[in-house]
Amino acid sequence: MSDHGAQAERTGLAWRRTALAATACTLLLLHSAARRGWGATVVPVVLAGATVVTLTAIGAVRERALHKAGIPKSLNPALAVTASALVVATAAALIAVR
Repeated sequence: MSDHGAQAERTGLAWRRTALAATACTLLLLHSAARRGWGATVVPVVLAGATVVTLTAIGAVRERALHKAGIPKSLNPALAVTASALVVATAAALIAVR
């Protein structure tokens, strides 16, 4: 496997691990929201779920781009900003609900 192929594989695995960790956190939030009787506690769950979907999509796009191109392309800044904004919004919602 070439260096470039190994890099693409490592990048894809890193994105998958991040999405898996975010999924675990989302499930914990879902459990907490259910125990608290839903209400406003559903907002962080929805935001965390959107974060998981975004991370999964970005990871797939990034891995595909690395495998196709001879020269690695940088990640679209809009995708990085979207993922970051969702993480910050989830944290803010958790603080507000607490």
